[in-house]
Amino acid sequence: MREFLIQAKASAMVVATLDSATKNRILVEMADALVASSREIILENNKDMSSGKSNGLESALLDRLLLDKERIEAMANSLRDIAGLREPVGRVLDGWVSDDNLRIEKVSVPIGVVGVIYESRPNVTSDVGALCFKSGNVAILKGGKEAEYSNRAIAKVLQSVLEVNSLPKEIISLLPDSSREGVAKLIEMDEFVDLIVPRGGEALIRYISKNSSVPVVKHDKGLCHTYIHTDANIDNAIKIAINAKCQRPGVCNAMETLLVDRAIAKEVLPRLYREFNAQETKMHGDPEVQEIIEVELATDQHYDTEWLANILNLKIVEGIDEAIAHITQFGSGHSEAILTQNYSASEAFLERVDAACVYVNASTRFTDGGAFGFGAEVGISTNKLHARGPMGINELTTYKFKIYGSGQIRG
Repeated sequence: MREFLIQAKASAMVVATLDSATKNRILVEMADALVASSREIILENNKDMSSGKSNGLESALLDRLLLDKERIEAMANSLRDIAGLREPVGRVLDGWVSDDNLRIEKVSVPIGVVGVIYESRPNVTSDVGALCFKSGNVAILKGGKEAEYSNRAIAKVLQSVLEVNSLPKEIISLLPDSSREGVAKLIEMDEFVDLIVPRGGEALIRYISKNSSVPVVKHDKGLCHTYIHTDANIDNAIKIAINAKCQRPGVCNAMETLLVDRAIAKEVLPRLYREFNAQETKMHGDPEVQEIIEVELATDQHYDTEWLANILNLKIVEGIDEAIAHITQFGSGHSEAILTQNYSASEAFLERVDAACVYVNASTRFTDGGAFGFGAEVGISTNKLHARGPMGINELTTYKFKIYGSGQIRG
Protein backbone atom coordinates (compact mmCIF):
# COMPACT_ATOMS: atom_id res chain seq x y z
CA MET A 1 0.00 0.00 0.00
CA ARG A 2 2.73 2.45 0.95
CA GLU A 3 4.71 1.84 -2.25
CA PHE A 4 1.54 2.26 -4.31
CA LEU A 5 0.74 5.58 -2.63
CA ILE A 6 4.31 6.84 -3.07
CA GLN A 7 3.90 6.25 -6.81
CA ALA A 8 0.45 7.90 -6.79
CA LYS A 9 1.88 10.98 -5.03
CA ALA A 10 4.69 11.20 -7.58
CA SER A 11 2.16 10.92 -10.40
CA ALA A 12 0.27 13.90 -8.97
CA MET A 13 3.19 16.13 -9.90
CA VAL A 14 2.96 14.87 -13.50
CA VAL A 15 -0.78 15.26 -14.07
CA ALA A 16 -0.87 18.66 -12.32
CA THR A 17 1.43 20.14 -14.97
CA LEU A 18 -0.37 18.82 -18.08
CA ASP A 19 -1.75 21.54 -20.34
CA SER A 20 -5.45 21.71 -21.16
CA ALA A 21 -5.12 20.58 -24.79
CA THR A 22 -3.20 17.45 -23.78
CA LYS A 23 -5.70 16.49 -21.09
CA ASN A 24 -8.65 17.01 -23.43
CA ARG A 25 -7.07 14.96 -26.21
CA ILE A 26 -6.36 12.08 -23.83
CA LEU A 27 -9.90 12.17 -22.45
CA VAL A 28 -11.30 11.82 -25.97
CA GLU A 29 -8.89 8.93 -26.58
CA MET A 30 -10.18 7.30 -23.38
CA ALA A 31 -13.76 7.71 -24.59
CA ASP A 32 -12.93 6.08 -27.92
CA ALA A 33 -11.09 3.26 -26.15
CA LEU A 34 -14.09 2.51 -23.92
CA VAL A 35 -16.33 2.13 -26.96
CA ALA A 36 -13.73 0.01 -28.76
CA SER A 37 -13.49 -2.25 -25.69
CA SER A 38 -17.28 -2.60 -25.22
CA ARG A 39 -17.31 -6.34 -25.81
CA GLU A 40 -14.60 -7.02 -23.22
CA ILE A 41 -16.21 -4.70 -20.66
CA ILE A 42 -19.64 -6.31 -21.12
CA LEU A 43 -18.17 -9.80 -20.71
CA GLU A 44 -16.64 -8.75 -17.39
CA ASN A 45 -19.87 -7.00 -16.37
CA ASN A 46 -21.77 -10.24 -17.05
CA LYS A 47 -19.68 -11.89 -14.32
CA ASP A 48 -20.73 -9.18 -11.86
CA MET A 49 -24.39 -9.42 -12.93
CA SER A 50 -24.38 -13.20 -12.54
CA SER A 51 -22.81 -12.93 -9.10
CA GLY A 52 -25.27 -10.21 -8.10
CA LYS A 53 -28.27 -12.31 -9.07
CA SER A 54 -26.86 -15.32 -7.24
CA ASN A 55 -26.38 -13.21 -4.12
CA GLY A 56 -29.92 -11.83 -4.25
CA LEU A 57 -29.05 -8.24 -5.22
CA GLU A 58 -32.24 -6.17 -5.51
CA SER A 59 -33.51 -5.28 -8.99
CA ALA A 60 -32.79 -1.56 -8.54
CA LEU A 61 -29.17 -2.33 -7.59
CA LEU A 62 -28.82 -4.75 -10.50
CA ASP A 63 -30.00 -1.94 -12.76
CA ARG A 64 -27.26 0.31 -11.39
CA LEU A 65 -24.72 -2.44 -12.02
CA LEU A 66 -25.70 -3.34 -15.59
CA LEU A 67 -23.53 -2.27 -18.52
CA ASP A 68 -24.54 -2.64 -22.17
CA LYS A 69 -23.42 -0.99 -25.39
CA GLU A 70 -25.75 1.96 -24.84
CA ARG A 71 -24.49 2.60 -21.32
CA ILE A 72 -20.85 2.28 -22.36
CA GLU A 73 -21.49 4.79 -25.14
CA ALA A 74 -23.03 7.07 -22.51
CA MET A 75 -19.89 6.62 -20.38
CA ALA A 76 -17.77 7.60 -23.37
CA ASN A 77 -19.95 10.63 -24.09
CA SER A 78 -19.55 11.69 -20.49
CA LEU A 79 -15.77 11.71 -20.96
CA ARG A 80 -16.14 13.72 -24.16
CA ASP A 81 -18.35 16.20 -22.30
CA ILE A 82 -15.74 16.53 -19.55
CA ALA A 83 -13.07 17.15 -22.19
CA GLY A 84 -15.19 20.00 -23.55
CA LEU A 85 -15.51 21.79 -20.22
CA ARG A 86 -13.61 24.95 -19.41
CA GLU A 87 -10.18 24.30 -17.91
CA PRO A 88 -10.54 24.28 -14.11
CA VAL A 89 -6.85 24.68 -13.24
CA GLY A 90 -5.12 28.06 -13.34
CA ARG A 91 -8.29 30.18 -13.07
CA VAL A 92 -7.64 33.54 -11.42
CA LEU A 93 -10.37 33.57 -8.79
CA ASP A 94 -9.48 36.98 -7.39
CA GLY A 95 -6.72 39.53 -7.65
CA TRP A 96 -5.69 42.83 -6.11
CA VAL A 97 -2.76 45.04 -5.25
CA SER A 98 -1.96 45.36 -1.55
CA ASP A 99 -0.99 48.51 0.36
CA ASP A 100 2.62 47.38 -0.03
CA ASN A 101 2.20 47.31 -3.81
CA LEU A 102 2.26 43.49 -3.93
CA ARG A 103 0.22 42.05 -6.79
CA ILE A 104 -1.74 39.15 -5.30
CA GLU A 105 -3.63 36.52 -7.31
CA LYS A 106 -5.82 33.76 -5.95
CA VAL A 107 -5.45 30.90 -8.45
CA SER A 108 -7.14 27.48 -8.71
CA VAL A 109 -4.86 24.44 -8.41
CA PRO A 110 -5.44 20.65 -8.19
CA ILE A 111 -6.10 19.10 -4.78
CA GLY A 112 -3.55 16.33 -5.41
CA VAL A 113 -4.35 12.69 -4.65
CA VAL A 114 -8.08 11.99 -4.32
CA GLY A 115 -9.39 8.69 -2.97
CA VAL A 116 -12.98 7.90 -3.96
CA ILE A 117 -14.86 5.02 -2.32
CA TYR A 118 -18.13 4.02 -3.97
CA GLU A 119 -20.58 1.19 -4.57
CA SER A 120 -22.55 -0.51 -7.35
CA ARG A 121 -22.31 1.72 -10.43
CA PRO A 122 -19.26 0.88 -12.58
CA ASN A 123 -19.66 4.01 -14.69
CA VAL A 124 -18.40 5.89 -11.62
CA THR A 125 -14.95 4.45 -12.37
CA SER A 126 -14.68 6.23 -15.71
CA ASP A 127 -16.56 9.36 -14.62
CA VAL A 128 -14.47 9.99 -11.51
CA GLY A 129 -11.23 9.01 -13.21
CA ALA A 130 -11.94 11.53 -15.98
CA LEU A 131 -13.02 14.31 -13.61
CA CYS A 132 -9.88 13.91 -11.51
CA PHE A 133 -7.70 13.80 -14.65
CA LYS A 134 -9.31 16.94 -16.12
CA SER A 135 -8.77 18.79 -12.84
CA GLY A 136 -5.12 17.70 -12.60
CA ASN A 137 -5.59 15.18 -9.78
CA VAL A 138 -4.63 11.56 -9.24
CA ALA A 139 -7.67 9.30 -8.70
CA ILE A 140 -7.45 6.30 -6.38
CA LEU A 141 -10.69 4.38 -6.88
CA LYS A 142 -12.26 1.79 -4.63
CA GLY A 143 -15.49 0.41 -6.08
CA GLY A 144 -17.88 -2.06 -4.54
CA LYS A 145 -17.32 -5.81 -4.49
CA GLU A 146 -20.41 -6.29 -6.63
CA ALA A 147 -18.78 -4.41 -9.56
CA GLU A 148 -15.25 -5.79 -9.17
CA TYR A 149 -14.85 -7.27 -12.66
CA SER A 150 -16.47 -4.29 -14.40
CA ASN A 151 -14.32 -1.76 -12.55
CA ARG A 152 -11.13 -3.62 -13.37
CA ALA A 153 -12.02 -3.75 -17.06
CA ILE A 154 -12.82 -0.02 -17.21
CA ALA A 155 -9.71 1.00 -15.27
CA LYS A 156 -7.57 -1.18 -17.54
CA VAL A 157 -8.87 0.69 -20.59
CA LEU A 158 -8.21 4.11 -19.06
CA GLN A 159 -4.73 3.11 -17.90
CA SER A 160 -3.83 1.74 -21.33
CA VAL A 161 -4.50 5.19 -22.82
CA LEU A 162 -2.35 6.85 -20.15
CA GLU A 163 0.52 4.48 -20.90
CA VAL A 164 0.24 5.02 -24.67
CA ASN A 165 0.73 8.72 -23.88
CA SER A 166 3.80 7.98 -21.72
CA LEU A 167 1.99 8.90 -18.51
CA PRO A 168 2.01 6.91 -15.23
CA LYS A 169 -0.90 4.50 -14.99
CA GLU A 170 -1.18 5.45 -11.29
CA ILE A 171 -2.88 8.69 -12.36
CA ILE A 172 -6.10 6.63 -12.52
CA SER A 173 -5.91 3.43 -10.53
CA LEU A 174 -7.91 1.04 -8.42
CA LEU A 175 -6.94 0.60 -4.78
CA PRO A 176 -4.76 -2.53 -4.85
CA ASP A 177 -6.17 -3.85 -1.56
CA SER A 178 -9.93 -3.47 -1.84
CA SER A 179 -10.68 -5.18 1.48
CA ARG A 180 -12.01 -3.33 4.52
CA GLU A 181 -8.48 -3.43 5.90
CA GLY A 182 -7.20 -1.82 2.69
CA VAL A 183 -9.70 1.00 3.01
CA ALA A 184 -8.76 1.45 6.67
CA LYS A 185 -5.11 1.87 5.64
CA LEU A 186 -5.95 4.30 2.81
CA ILE A 187 -7.92 6.71 4.97
CA GLU A 188 -5.05 6.97 7.46
CA MET A 189 -2.42 7.80 4.81
CA ASP A 190 -2.63 11.59 5.04
CA GLU A 191 1.05 11.76 4.11
CA PHE A 192 0.12 10.74 0.57
CA VAL A 193 -3.65 11.27 0.17
CA ASP A 194 -5.17 14.75 0.12
CA LEU A 195 -8.91 14.03 0.04
CA ILE A 196 -11.27 11.10 0.61
CA VAL A 197 -14.70 11.11 -1.02
CA PRO A 198 -17.01 8.32 0.24
CA ARG A 199 -20.25 7.80 -1.64
CA GLY A 200 -22.57 4.96 -0.77
CA GLY A 201 -24.51 3.56 2.14
CA GLU A 202 -24.95 5.21 5.52
CA ALA A 203 -22.69 2.70 7.30
CA LEU A 204 -19.83 3.36 4.84
CA ILE A 205 -20.13 7.14 5.24
CA ARG A 206 -20.20 6.89 9.02
CA TYR A 207 -17.16 4.62 9.13
CA ILE A 208 -15.06 6.80 6.82
CA SER A 209 -16.04 10.04 8.56
CA LYS A 210 -15.23 8.62 11.99
CA ASN A 211 -11.91 6.97 11.14
CA SER A 212 -10.26 9.03 8.39
CA SER A 213 -7.26 11.23 9.17
CA VAL A 214 -7.51 12.50 5.57
CA PRO A 215 -10.03 15.32 4.96
CA VAL A 216 -13.42 13.93 3.90
CA VAL A 217 -16.17 15.30 1.65
CA LYS A 218 -19.24 13.17 2.43
CA HIS A 219 -21.66 12.03 -0.24
CA ASP A 220 -24.29 10.85 2.18
CA LYS A 221 -27.69 9.25 1.72
CA GLY A 222 -30.38 10.94 -0.34
CA LEU A 223 -33.50 11.32 1.79
CA CYS A 224 -35.21 13.54 -0.79
CA HIS A 225 -38.68 15.04 -0.39
CA THR A 226 -41.26 16.58 -2.71
CA TYR A 227 -43.97 18.80 -1.25
CA ILE A 228 -47.20 19.38 -3.19
CA HIS A 229 -48.36 22.79 -2.00
CA THR A 230 -52.01 23.81 -1.95
CA ASP A 231 -51.42 26.12 -4.96
CA ALA A 232 -49.75 23.47 -7.12
CA ASN A 233 -50.68 22.75 -10.72
CA ILE A 234 -52.03 19.29 -9.93
CA ASP A 235 -51.45 17.72 -13.34
CA ASN A 236 -47.82 18.87 -13.39
CA ALA A 237 -47.33 17.90 -9.75
CA ILE A 238 -48.41 14.32 -10.40
CA LYS A 239 -46.06 14.01 -13.41
CA ILE A 240 -43.16 15.41 -11.39
CA ALA A 241 -43.86 13.14 -8.41
CA ILE A 242 -43.99 10.04 -10.60
CA ASN A 243 -40.72 11.01 -12.26
CA ALA A 244 -39.00 11.80 -8.96
CA LYS A 245 -39.82 8.34 -7.54
CA CYS A 246 -40.16 5.96 -10.47
CA GLN A 247 -37.86 7.09 -13.29
CA ARG A 248 -34.91 5.43 -11.53
CA PRO A 249 -35.73 4.48 -7.93
CA GLY A 250 -32.29 3.12 -7.02
CA VAL A 251 -30.37 6.41 -7.13
CA CYS A 252 -29.68 8.98 -4.43
CA ASN A 253 -31.68 11.81 -6.05
CA ALA A 254 -34.90 9.80 -6.24
CA MET A 255 -37.72 11.01 -3.98
CA GLU A 256 -38.29 8.94 -0.84
CA THR A 257 -41.13 10.92 0.78
CA LEU A 258 -44.02 12.82 -0.82
CA LEU A 259 -45.66 15.49 1.32
CA VAL A 260 -49.18 16.62 0.37
CA ASP A 261 -50.94 19.71 1.67
CA ARG A 262 -54.02 18.86 3.72
CA ALA A 263 -56.17 21.33 1.77
CA ILE A 264 -55.80 19.28 -1.45
CA ALA A 265 -55.12 15.80 -0.08
CA LYS A 266 -58.55 14.32 -0.81
CA GLU A 267 -58.32 15.54 -4.41
CA VAL A 268 -54.71 14.62 -5.08
CA LEU A 269 -54.05 11.39 -3.20
CA PRO A 270 -56.48 9.16 -5.15
CA ARG A 271 -54.94 10.33 -8.44
CA LEU A 272 -51.42 9.76 -7.10
CA TYR A 273 -52.49 6.35 -5.84
CA ARG A 274 -53.65 5.24 -9.29
CA GLU A 275 -50.49 6.52 -10.98
CA PHE A 276 -48.10 4.97 -8.46
CA ASN A 277 -50.00 1.67 -8.56
CA ALA A 278 -49.56 1.65 -12.32
CA GLN A 279 -45.80 1.95 -11.67
CA GLU A 280 -45.98 -0.87 -9.09
CA THR A 281 -44.80 1.45 -6.33
CA LYS A 282 -45.16 0.16 -2.79
CA MET A 283 -46.64 2.92 -0.63
CA HIS A 284 -46.66 3.75 3.09
CA GLY A 285 -48.66 6.59 4.60
CA ASP A 286 -49.56 8.20 7.89
CA PRO A 287 -52.99 7.48 9.47
CA GLU A 288 -54.56 10.47 7.73
CA VAL A 289 -53.32 9.19 4.36
CA GLN A 290 -54.74 5.76 5.22
CA GLU A 291 -58.18 7.31 5.60
CA ILE A 292 -58.08 8.37 1.93
CA ILE A 293 -56.14 5.59 0.16
CA GLU A 294 -55.24 2.00 1.00
CA VAL A 295 -51.55 1.95 2.00
CA GLU A 296 -49.40 0.44 4.74
CA LEU A 297 -48.74 2.52 7.84
CA ALA A 298 -45.67 4.79 7.73
CA THR A 299 -43.64 5.28 10.91
CA ASP A 300 -40.72 7.54 11.73
CA GLN A 301 -38.45 4.66 10.77
CA HIS A 302 -39.96 4.68 7.27
CA TYR A 303 -39.45 8.44 6.95
CA ASP A 304 -35.84 7.99 8.03
CA THR A 305 -35.11 5.28 5.42
CA GLU A 306 -33.41 5.76 2.06
CA TRP A 307 -35.22 3.01 0.16
CA LEU A 308 -33.24 3.07 -3.10
CA ALA A 309 -36.16 1.04 -4.42
CA ASN A 310 -39.67 1.61 -5.78
CA ILE A 311 -41.04 2.30 -2.30
CA LEU A 312 -42.61 5.61 -1.27
CA ASN A 313 -43.57 7.32 1.98
CA LEU A 314 -46.62 9.61 1.97
CA LYS A 315 -47.55 12.22 4.56
CA ILE A 316 -50.23 14.90 4.82
CA VAL A 317 -49.01 18.24 6.20
CA GLU A 318 -50.76 21.40 7.30
CA GLY A 319 -49.12 24.03 5.11
CA ILE A 320 -45.57 24.93 4.25
CA ASP A 321 -44.34 25.32 7.84
CA GLU A 322 -45.15 21.71 8.68
CA ALA A 323 -43.66 20.53 5.37
CA ILE A 324 -40.39 22.32 6.09
CA ALA A 325 -40.38 21.03 9.68
CA HIS A 326 -40.70 17.44 8.40
CA ILE A 327 -37.87 17.98 5.89
CA THR A 328 -35.71 19.53 8.59
CA GLN A 329 -36.26 16.51 10.83
CA PHE A 330 -35.79 13.74 8.27
CA GLY A 331 -33.94 15.24 5.29
CA SER A 332 -30.28 14.47 4.62
CA GLY A 333 -29.40 17.82 3.03
CA HIS A 334 -29.46 16.38 -0.49
CA SER A 335 -32.39 17.52 -2.69
CA GLU A 336 -35.82 18.91 -1.79
CA ALA A 337 -38.65 20.20 -4.00
CA ILE A 338 -41.82 22.27 -3.71
CA LEU A 339 -44.52 22.12 -6.36
CA THR A 340 -46.54 25.34 -6.36
CA GLN A 341 -47.70 28.30 -8.44
CA ASN A 342 -47.45 30.55 -5.38
CA TYR A 343 -44.38 32.81 -5.63
CA SER A 344 -44.23 33.61 -1.92
CA ALA A 345 -44.42 29.93 -0.98
CA SER A 346 -41.72 28.96 -3.45
CA GLU A 347 -39.36 31.68 -2.24
CA ALA A 348 -39.99 30.77 1.41
CA PHE A 349 -39.17 27.14 0.61
CA LEU A 350 -35.99 28.07 -1.28
CA GLU A 351 -34.78 30.27 1.56
CA ARG A 352 -35.69 28.12 4.54
CA VAL A 353 -34.87 24.57 3.41
CA ASP A 354 -31.28 23.64 4.21
CA ALA A 355 -30.16 21.29 1.41
CA ALA A 356 -27.56 21.20 -1.33
CA CYS A 357 -30.24 21.48 -4.04
CA VAL A 358 -33.69 23.03 -3.58
CA TYR A 359 -36.21 22.91 -6.43
CA VAL A 360 -39.39 24.68 -7.45
CA ASN A 361 -41.67 22.79 -9.86
CA ALA A 362 -39.08 20.24 -10.97
CA SER A 363 -38.04 16.69 -10.18
CA THR A 364 -35.24 16.04 -7.69
CA ARG A 365 -33.84 13.63 -10.30
CA PHE A 366 -32.04 16.60 -11.89
CA THR A 367 -29.47 16.67 -9.06
CA ASP A 368 -26.73 15.26 -11.25
CA GLY A 369 -23.44 16.46 -12.68
CA GLY A 370 -24.52 15.78 -16.25
CA ALA A 371 -27.85 17.57 -15.82
CA PHE A 372 -26.07 20.54 -14.23
CA GLY A 373 -23.67 20.80 -17.17
CA PHE A 374 -20.65 19.35 -15.31
CA GLY A 375 -20.27 16.37 -17.66
CA ALA A 376 -20.44 14.07 -14.63
CA GLU A 377 -19.83 14.30 -10.90
CA VAL A 378 -17.65 12.66 -8.28
CA GLY A 379 -20.83 12.44 -6.26
CA ILE A 380 -23.48 14.59 -4.62
CA SER A 381 -21.90 16.22 -1.59
CA THR A 382 -24.06 16.70 1.48
CA ASN A 383 -21.19 18.58 3.15
CA LYS A 384 -21.31 22.34 3.50
CA LEU A 385 -17.52 22.56 3.09
CA HIS A 386 -15.66 22.52 0.77
CA ALA A 387 -18.07 21.27 -1.90
CA ARG A 388 -21.87 20.99 -1.86
CA GLY A 389 -24.23 19.30 -4.31
CA PRO A 390 -22.92 17.79 -7.56
CA MET A 391 -19.13 17.78 -7.23
CA GLY A 392 -17.55 18.49 -10.62
CA ILE A 393 -14.13 19.56 -11.87
CA ASN A 394 -14.15 22.97 -10.17
CA GLU A 395 -14.90 21.34 -6.81
CA LEU A 396 -11.85 19.10 -7.36
CA THR A 397 -9.59 22.14 -7.14
CA THR A 398 -8.35 24.21 -4.25
CA TYR A 399 -6.40 27.45 -4.56
CA LYS A 400 -3.15 29.13 -3.72
CA PHE A 401 -2.03 32.74 -3.62
CA LYS A 402 0.56 33.95 -6.09
CA ILE A 403 2.27 37.12 -4.91
CA TYR A 404 4.35 39.29 -7.25
CA GLY A 405 6.72 41.77 -5.69
CA SER A 406 9.43 44.18 -6.77
CA GLY A 407 11.79 44.00 -3.80
CA GLN A 408 9.36 44.69 -0.93
CA ILE A 409 10.41 43.84 2.64
CA ARG A 410 8.22 43.96 5.71
CA GLY A 411 8.95 46.82 8.04
